[in-house]
Amino acid sequence: MSYTVLLVEDNPHIMEINHEALMMEDYEVLQAFDGKQCLEQLHNHHVDLVVLDIMLPDSDGFTLCKKIKQEYDVPILFLSALGENEQIIRALREGGDDYMTKPYDLGVLLAHVEARLRDAGSHSRTVEYEGLRLDTVAMVASYGGDDLLLTKKEFSVLLLLATHGTRPVTKEELCENVWNSPADMCSNALYTTISRMNRKMEAVGVPLIASFSGAEGYILEKI
Repeated sequence: MSYTVLLVEDNPHIMEINHEALMMEDYEVLQAFDGKQCLEQLHNHHVDLVVLDIMLPDSDGFTLCKKIKQEYDVPILFLSALGENEQIIRALREGGDDYMTKPYDLGVLLAHVEARLRDAGSHSRTVEYEGLRLDTVAMVASYGGDDLLLTKKEFSVLLLLATHGTRPVTKEELCENVWNSPADMCSNALYTTISRMNRKMEAVGVPLIASFSGAEGYILEKI
Protein backbone atom coordinates (compact mmCIF):
# COMPACT_ATOMS: atom_id res chain seq x y z
CA MET A 1 0.00 0.00 0.00
CA SER A 2 1.51 3.35 -1.03
CA TYR A 3 1.03 6.56 0.94
CA THR A 4 -0.61 9.63 -0.58
CA VAL A 5 0.97 13.03 0.09
CA LEU A 6 -0.84 16.28 -0.72
CA LEU A 7 1.48 19.18 -1.60
CA VAL A 8 -0.05 22.62 -0.98
CA GLU A 9 2.31 25.13 -2.59
CA ASP A 10 1.75 28.16 -4.84
CA ASN A 11 5.30 28.24 -6.28
CA PRO A 12 5.28 26.05 -9.44
CA HIS A 13 9.06 25.48 -9.31
CA ILE A 14 9.04 24.27 -5.70
CA MET A 15 5.92 22.19 -6.42
CA GLU A 16 7.64 20.45 -9.33
CA ILE A 17 10.82 19.69 -7.36
CA ASN A 18 8.96 18.30 -4.35
CA HIS A 19 6.55 16.36 -6.56
CA GLU A 20 9.39 14.65 -8.43
CA ALA A 21 11.30 13.88 -5.22
CA LEU A 22 8.28 12.23 -3.59
CA MET A 23 7.39 10.31 -6.75
CA MET A 24 10.94 8.93 -6.82
CA GLU A 25 10.26 7.51 -3.34
CA ASP A 26 7.07 5.80 -4.64
CA TYR A 27 4.60 8.11 -2.91
CA GLU A 28 1.30 8.97 -4.56
CA VAL A 29 1.37 12.77 -4.88
CA LEU A 30 -1.54 15.20 -5.15
CA GLN A 31 -1.14 18.92 -5.83
CA ALA A 32 -2.96 22.05 -4.68
CA PHE A 33 -1.85 25.59 -5.45
CA ASP A 34 -4.21 27.30 -3.00
CA GLY A 35 -6.50 26.62 -0.05
CA LYS A 36 -9.58 25.93 -2.16
CA GLN A 37 -7.79 23.25 -4.19
CA CYS A 38 -6.39 21.77 -0.97
CA LEU A 39 -9.84 21.25 0.53
CA GLU A 40 -11.14 19.84 -2.77
CA GLN A 41 -8.31 17.29 -2.88
CA LEU A 42 -8.99 16.25 0.72
CA HIS A 43 -12.69 15.87 -0.06
CA ASN A 44 -12.08 13.77 -3.17
CA HIS A 45 -9.12 11.62 -2.12
CA HIS A 46 -7.73 9.74 0.84
CA VAL A 47 -4.63 11.65 1.99
CA ASP A 48 -2.01 10.37 4.46
CA LEU A 49 0.01 13.59 4.85
CA VAL A 50 -0.36 17.27 3.92
CA VAL A 51 2.78 19.32 3.20
CA LEU A 52 1.51 22.86 3.68
CA ASP A 53 2.91 26.28 2.76
CA ILE A 54 1.77 29.26 4.84
CA MET A 55 1.62 32.04 2.25
CA LEU A 56 -1.08 31.01 -0.22
CA PRO A 57 -3.01 33.15 -2.73
CA ASP A 58 -6.44 32.75 -1.15
CA SER A 59 -5.70 31.96 2.51
CA ASP A 60 -2.94 31.61 5.06
CA GLY A 61 -1.66 28.20 6.12
CA PHE A 62 -2.49 28.77 9.78
CA THR A 63 -6.20 29.17 9.10
CA LEU A 64 -6.18 26.36 6.54
CA CYS A 65 -4.44 24.01 8.97
CA LYS A 66 -7.08 24.65 11.62
CA LYS A 67 -9.86 24.01 9.11
CA ILE A 68 -8.23 20.78 7.90
CA LYS A 69 -7.82 19.46 11.43
CA GLN A 70 -11.48 20.14 12.19
CA GLU A 71 -12.59 17.93 9.30
CA TYR A 72 -9.84 15.39 8.65
CA ASP A 73 -7.58 13.18 10.73
CA VAL A 74 -4.42 13.81 8.71
CA PRO A 75 -0.94 14.93 9.83
CA ILE A 76 0.33 18.29 8.53
CA LEU A 77 3.95 19.20 7.82
CA PHE A 78 4.43 22.95 7.39
CA LEU A 79 7.01 23.95 4.76
CA SER A 80 7.44 27.71 4.72
CA ALA A 81 9.87 30.56 4.16
CA LEU A 82 8.61 32.02 7.45
CA GLY A 83 11.04 30.91 10.11
CA GLU A 84 10.51 33.14 13.13
CA ASN A 85 9.84 31.37 16.41
CA GLU A 86 6.39 32.92 16.84
CA GLN A 87 5.34 31.66 13.41
CA ILE A 88 6.56 28.15 14.13
CA ILE A 89 4.82 28.18 17.52
CA ARG A 90 1.58 29.40 15.97
CA ALA A 91 1.68 26.73 13.25
CA LEU A 92 2.14 23.96 15.79
CA ARG A 93 -0.54 25.35 18.08
CA GLU A 94 -3.01 25.56 15.19
CA GLY A 95 -2.63 21.80 14.73
CA GLY A 96 0.55 21.36 12.69
CA ASP A 97 2.54 18.20 13.41
CA ASP A 98 5.91 19.34 12.07
CA TYR A 99 7.62 22.43 10.65
CA MET A 100 10.42 22.99 8.12
CA THR A 101 11.75 26.28 6.78
CA LYS A 102 12.77 27.18 3.23
CA PRO A 103 15.36 26.81 1.82
CA TYR A 104 15.73 23.15 2.72
CA ASP A 105 17.54 19.97 1.73
CA LEU A 106 15.38 17.51 -0.21
CA GLY A 107 16.82 14.59 1.73
CA VAL A 108 15.81 16.23 5.01
CA LEU A 109 12.32 16.90 3.65
CA LEU A 110 11.92 13.26 2.65
CA ALA A 111 13.11 12.17 6.10
CA HIS A 112 10.51 14.43 7.75
CA VAL A 113 7.78 13.04 5.46
CA GLU A 114 8.79 9.48 6.31
CA ALA A 115 8.87 10.25 10.03
CA ARG A 116 5.44 11.90 10.00
CA LEU A 117 3.92 8.95 8.13
CA ARG A 118 5.63 6.46 10.42
CA ASP A 119 4.36 8.29 13.49
CA ALA A 120 0.84 8.52 12.08
CA GLY A 121 0.91 4.83 11.21
CA SER A 122 1.99 3.84 14.71
CA HIS A 123 -1.16 5.50 16.07
CA SER A 124 -3.53 4.16 13.44
CA ARG A 125 -2.31 0.66 12.64
CA THR A 126 -5.87 -0.62 12.93
CA VAL A 127 -8.81 0.74 10.95
CA GLU A 128 -12.30 -0.24 12.12
CA TYR A 129 -15.54 0.27 10.21
CA GLU A 130 -18.95 -1.39 10.48
CA GLY A 131 -17.53 -4.29 12.48
CA LEU A 132 -14.56 -4.76 10.16
CA ARG A 133 -11.07 -4.66 11.66
CA LEU A 134 -8.20 -3.96 9.28
CA ASP A 135 -4.57 -4.30 10.37
CA THR A 136 -2.72 -1.98 7.99
CA VAL A 137 0.71 -3.41 8.86
CA ALA A 138 -0.06 -7.14 8.63
CA MET A 139 -2.62 -6.40 5.86
CA VAL A 140 -5.17 -8.68 7.52
CA ALA A 141 -8.91 -7.97 7.56
CA SER A 142 -11.24 -9.67 10.03
CA TYR A 143 -14.90 -9.57 11.00
CA GLY A 144 -16.13 -10.95 14.29
CA GLY A 145 -12.75 -12.60 14.76
CA ASP A 146 -12.89 -14.34 11.37
CA ASP A 147 -10.01 -13.67 8.98
CA LEU A 148 -11.39 -12.76 5.55
CA LEU A 149 -8.28 -14.26 3.89
CA LEU A 150 -7.89 -11.36 1.48
CA THR A 151 -5.05 -10.96 -0.99
CA LYS A 152 -2.96 -7.77 -0.81
CA LYS A 153 -4.93 -6.20 -3.67
CA GLU A 154 -8.24 -7.14 -2.04
CA PHE A 155 -7.07 -5.75 1.30
CA SER A 156 -6.04 -2.47 -0.35
CA VAL A 157 -9.47 -2.14 -1.99
CA LEU A 158 -11.25 -2.81 1.31
CA LEU A 159 -9.01 -0.39 3.22
CA LEU A 160 -9.71 2.40 0.73
CA LEU A 161 -13.47 1.81 0.98
CA ALA A 162 -13.40 1.59 4.79
CA THR A 163 -11.38 4.78 5.23
CA HIS A 164 -13.81 6.67 2.97
CA GLY A 165 -16.76 5.52 5.08
CA THR A 166 -20.05 6.74 3.63
CA ARG A 167 -18.44 8.50 0.66
CA PRO A 168 -18.44 6.36 -2.50
CA VAL A 169 -15.05 5.67 -4.08
CA THR A 170 -14.83 6.03 -7.85
CA LYS A 171 -13.30 3.44 -10.17
CA GLU A 172 -10.62 6.00 -11.01
CA GLU A 173 -9.59 6.34 -7.35
CA LEU A 174 -9.52 2.57 -6.83
CA CYS A 175 -7.51 1.93 -9.98
CA GLU A 176 -5.02 4.71 -9.27
CA ASN A 177 -4.49 3.79 -5.62
CA VAL A 178 -4.52 -0.02 -5.83
CA TRP A 179 -3.34 -0.84 -9.37
CA ASN A 180 -1.52 2.43 -10.15
CA SER A 181 -3.34 2.36 -13.50
CA PRO A 182 -6.05 4.40 -15.24
CA ALA A 183 -9.61 3.10 -14.94
CA ASP A 184 -9.85 2.01 -18.58
CA MET A 185 -6.89 -0.34 -18.06
CA CYS A 186 -7.98 -1.98 -14.80
CA SER A 187 -11.80 -2.08 -14.96
CA ASN A 188 -11.91 -5.85 -15.55
CA ALA A 189 -9.42 -6.53 -12.75
CA LEU A 190 -11.39 -4.29 -10.40
CA TYR A 191 -14.71 -5.95 -11.22
CA THR A 192 -13.23 -9.44 -10.79
CA THR A 193 -11.54 -8.47 -7.51
CA ILE A 194 -14.71 -7.01 -5.99
CA SER A 195 -16.81 -10.00 -7.07
CA ARG A 196 -14.31 -12.33 -5.41
CA MET A 197 -14.21 -10.17 -2.28
CA ASN A 198 -18.00 -10.15 -1.97
CA ARG A 199 -18.06 -13.96 -2.03
CA LYS A 200 -15.52 -14.06 0.81
CA MET A 201 -17.32 -11.35 2.77
CA GLU A 202 -20.76 -12.88 2.33
CA ALA A 203 -19.47 -16.15 3.78
CA VAL A 204 -18.84 -14.50 7.17
CA GLY A 205 -21.70 -11.98 7.10
CA VAL A 206 -19.68 -8.85 6.28
CA PRO A 207 -21.52 -5.90 4.68
CA LEU A 208 -20.95 -6.24 0.96
CA ILE A 209 -19.38 -3.86 -1.54
CA ALA A 210 -22.11 -2.20 -3.59
CA SER A 211 -21.80 -0.29 -6.86
CA PHE A 212 -23.26 3.18 -7.41
CA SER A 213 -24.04 5.40 -10.40
CA GLY A 214 -24.06 2.59 -12.91
CA ALA A 215 -20.99 0.84 -11.46
CA GLU A 216 -18.88 4.00 -11.80
CA GLY A 217 -17.74 3.48 -8.22
CA TYR A 218 -18.21 1.46 -5.06
CA ILE A 219 -19.17 1.79 -1.40
CA LEU A 220 -19.37 -0.50 1.62
CA GLU A 221 -22.95 -1.24 2.61
CA LYS A 222 -23.92 -0.37 6.16
CA ILE A 223 -25.29 -2.98 8.54
